Amino acid sequence: MNQNVRISLYIAVPIIFWMLSGFFVEDKKPELIENTSLSSIEIKKSAASYFQPSIKLKANSISERRVEVRAKTTGEVVQIGARQGDFVEQDALLCSLGVVELNRTEVKAPFSGYIESIVKPGNFLDRGQICATIIDLDPIKFVAEVPEIQVSKVNIGQEAIIELITNQRVNGNLTFVSKSASPKTKTFKIESEIVNSSGSIKDGVTATMTIRTDPVLAHRISPSILVLDDLGRIGVKVVNSNNVVEFSEVQIIEDLEEGLWISGLPDSVEIIVQGQGFVEDGQIITDNLITNNG
Repeated sequence: MNQNVRISLYIAVPIIFWMLSGFFVEDKKPELIENTSLSSIEIKKSAASYFQPSIKLKANSISERRVEVRAKTTGEVVQIGARQGDFVEQDALLCSLGVVELNRTEVKAPFSGYIESIVKPGNFLDRGQICATIIDLDPIKFVAEVPEIQVSKVNIGQEAIIELITNQRVNGNLTFVSKSASPKTKTFKIESEIVNSSGSIKDGVTATMTIRTDPVLAHRISPSILVLDDLGRIGVKVVNSNNVVEFSEVQIIEDLEEGLWISGLPDSVEIIVQGQGFVEDGQIITDNLITNNG
């Protein structure tokens, strides 16, 4: 399930139950209920620790260079020096033309790379027509788009873990972060350049890029202890140094299987982890019991 969907459910389900409960309340005469001054809750002392958040993005591999090598004169192709799919070194012969301008009869590779396409002998080329297309796969770039809300967390040099749809997995670092957002998508282009001397990573392959952002101090909690205040803010109930219940707004950093990582709390804090729905701001806690103040 998508992380944002899970977080929304953590918050929405209690609200829905609360709203529905009003439809099933019977119209009874008010009755006097004896006030019990003490109720039991559970409090846990939480200490912040350094957590390294990650950002997952869809990415694609892109060859370092792709060039269409063109003839500099007109003539018939009498010989080719490579076949489609071959790896050729820089200055290797690609096409040999039978023409009068002998100094321009050879079309050579401008750099080392793989032949994507090449003309067949017997074809006739005019000046400027394509003899071959050559691509350079080393290094190869993985390109992704990061949303503007997260771009401040992304920096050159951060670790990037790339999992290809082909089940290949490579590790690298961010080598480029755009300074300008796309006008249409409001996302920022980022790149990770990967050594690919064997050519095993192909051009145009889909991948998932996981960026390990800079570590932050955070608390790990169970999603079940999240509450909403009257203004609709997400937070938790805590007990301050005076043993008084307070609502503390938090920010969700990441939702993982082992729990929810949040920021916005002091480095050390006592969080109400059970019974938080039955306490109100300002109530006094003594030995994990709620005392009605006043």
